[in-house]
Amino acid sequence: MTIRKTAIIGAGAVGSYFLWGLYEKNPESVCLIAKDDRKERLEKSGIIINGKKYMPEIKSPEEASDIDLLIVAVKKNALESILEDVRQIVRENTIVICPMNGIDCEEILSGVIPEKNIIWSIIKIASERRENSIAFDAGITLGLYYGEKDTDEITPRMKDIEECFKDSGIHINPCTDIIKQIWYKFALNVGNNLPQAILGVGMGAYDDSEHVNFIYQRLVEEVIAVAAAAGIDIADRKGIIFSGRDKRARYSTLQDLDNKRHTEIDMFAGTMIKLGEKYNIAVPYSTFCYHAIKALEEKNDGKFDY
Repeated sequence: MTIRKTAIIGAGAVGSYFLWGLYEKNPESVCLIAKDDRKERLEKSGIIINGKKYMPEIKSPEEASDIDLLIVAVKKNALESILEDVRQIVRENTIVICPMNGIDCEEILSGVIPEKNIIWSIIKIASERRENSIAFDAGITLGLYYGEKDTDEITPRMKDIEECFKDSGIHINPCTDIIKQIWYKFALNVGNNLPQAILGVGMGAYDDSEHVNFIYQRLVEEVIAVAAAAGIDIADRKGIIFSGRDKRARYSTLQDLDNKRHTEIDMFAGTMIKLGEKYNIAVPYSTFCYHAIKALEEKNDGKFDY
């Protein structure tokens, strides 16, 4: 199937990467999904990506009847709120990818659309969002990793995605072990996002401080243990290294706290706590990070203004 029209739900750090590449290749091939005030705001102001203003087509879910590829790129804590939008958009042959953080986003989507429409995926990107502006280094961005859940083959629709992103500047990585890649990314997020967010330091701290690195290592070990209990072997840690990072870089959890937004801590450490209980595995470092970051959210909310 030729992918002629791609729709993106979520114009944040991840969605903007796909919008940037596909719009530069062919502006008519891509649209953003939004409704109500957000739709009006995007139609009026567009979005700034790497200093350039983009004015893509904005469609409501009801208007998006011709979508071949749907990219769900919202924050995990917003996923439930857009499930009905996804259900309205997806047709018989619509391919859906959800390159979000976490290990269960595709399972949540399969509650409202057929699982056969979904290709499992993650994205590796270091970006920064400030209000209506997104910035990332396209040259070092590792990009999209995607594959089929129940086969290690490169299927025809995976090749369709490759053709869609060809010559767009978007980096893609077809995978024959996508479930393992998702767990690698989860370990990377838990290990890198959480200590940095609590300490308020750049990514260079993991290299420059044995103490920060110690916390990182303990968190990753907890994820490896939980993954093993779930039948996933990531002990080789091959996909847990994120190369090309700037020492000053701040991952999404710290960016959220910097901007006084609530974080995805429930998806990271919250998930670890639940899985630890499920498999009877102690996760003390994840548990501490959960409560520490929840307390920082409360601080940002003004709970301790006394």
